[in-house]
Amino acid sequence: MSTHSHDEINVFAGLAHARYSPESDQEDITCNVEALTVLTTVAEVRAAVDQVAASAQRLISIYTPNLEPELYDQSAFLEVIKCFVLARPFAKVRVLLSEPGRVTADGHRFMAMARRLSSCIEVRTPTPQIREHQSAYLVADSRAIVYRLRSDSWDGIADIDNPPVAKLYLHEFDQLWDACAPEHNVRIARR
Repeated sequence: MSTHSHDEINVFAGLAHARYSPESDQEDITCNVEALTVLTTVAEVRAAVDQVAASAQRLISIYTPNLEPELYDQSAFLEVIKCFVLARPFAKVRVLLSEPGRVTADGHRFMAMARRLSSCIEVRTPTPQIREHQSAYLVADSRAIVYRLRSDSWDGIADIDNPPVAKLYLHEFDQLWDACAPEHNVRIARR
């Protein structure tokens, strides 16, 4: 059963309507919807994650159960993140992990990067009361998004230029981020 807000459903309903409406009815919305991509495979999601992350100018926010290695422990993605944080003085990557135990035990390359670039990359874990979200997403700034309704499925959407949807999920992310007290932050162990 989905736990999506009324606003979230309206945003996606608006996107669906805009995509299938005649262009003359929805000209201003249709331009943004052209960039909307439906994702169904890990390769499509991986490519979308790389593209959306590469579009960021100042902030990347990732909500994921365990920094899915198929997406976030890949050389192309790690290179995007490295270039992003090293090329921009105020760049920030924030990651919320709903299942952090699985990441720290696996020797994940992203976590190693987060250790080295701790002033630019911060990883937190929500309290057990907040971990109800089953979705997974990456938001670049407040404009681009890769979103999957369920983190255990590759089905989702990506849009490189959709501020209404990106802002909706960035707002959700910010609320979860702010609710993570410092003692709930993920400890990045040195090896």
